[in-house]
Amino acid sequence: MFMRIDKLQAELPKPKKADPNAAAALQELLGGKFGEMSTLNNYMYQSFNFRNKSKVMPFYSLVASITAEELGHVELVANGITMLANGPTPDKDHKGDISKSPFEDMKDIRSAASFLHAGGGAMPVDSNGLPWNGTFVFSTGNLVLDLLHNFFLECGARMHKLRVYETLSDPTGREVCGYLLVRGSVHAHAYALALKKLTGVEMEKMLPTPNIDLSKIPESQKYLDEGSHRRLYTWGEETYREMAAVWGGGEQALPGDPPGELEVVSGHPDGGKIDELVGASSAFTTDYDPNEIFEIASKLHSKL
Repeated sequence: MFMRIDKLQAELPKPKKADPNAAAALQELLGGKFGEMSTLNNYMYQSFNFRNKSKVMPFYSLVASITAEELGHVELVANGITMLANGPTPDKDHKGDISKSPFEDMKDIRSAASFLHAGGGAMPVDSNGLPWNGTFVFSTGNLVLDLLHNFFLECGARMHKLRVYETLSDPTGREVCGYLLVRGSVHAHAYALALKKLTGVEMEKMLPTPNIDLSKIPESQKYLDEGSHRRLYTWGEETYREMAAVWGGGEQALPGDPPGELEVVSGHPDGGKIDELVGASSAFTTDYDPNEIFEIASKLHSKL
């Protein structure tokens, strides 16, 4: 089972302005082939289908704990998208009068569906609006093959994050990319070390792929400085500490990153607050006046 915490893994700065087209670019990191929905579902179904896990617990613990982190990555990217895509706030000028075409600009945005279907929210699609596809899930039951695929998936995800980062100028989207570049590097490194333990092949020598030093990404620097590139979290029970047999034991950070020994940390990172989206009555989000909803909620609470 999973436990939910009302925080994001990293705190996102507010956008300078609404930018639905930037949000559309960020959708690639959510619902694209190498997006967070793909990493989550690949690792989740591998953990569900894992064979003989009691005999190879360090490898199961690795995949299972990264699964839990990926749930938070989906949440992080989705919040970044909604912050950027929230669109104009016409209520100030039109005071809820929908006959004044308060959302006229939205018809020409790159992903009109994000407004027309989701009211300016995240959707399980890529940057072109194509739905995320369950056929992206790779779960064979063969441990080496699955880990090799995971290594490839994290390298592909790094490529996409770097390219999306270069299309963005707003601090919100760049913060999402900067954080995920560090954590994705951790996951690629972890799967490389797992493959080395199983096969003797030093996969970590291929990293980073693509070969760019994260110190060149200003939004990644603070996470490197605090040692995030050296940590994996259990996200729950101490059972998952067994992955220290892979992520630990004297293994060191990748060359080019700040030096130090890899470590498993019990629990989860502190994280940051989730930004609260405001309503827009012209878009019927939320349909009721907030005071009416509060009154309804108070009545419901009194009946408990």
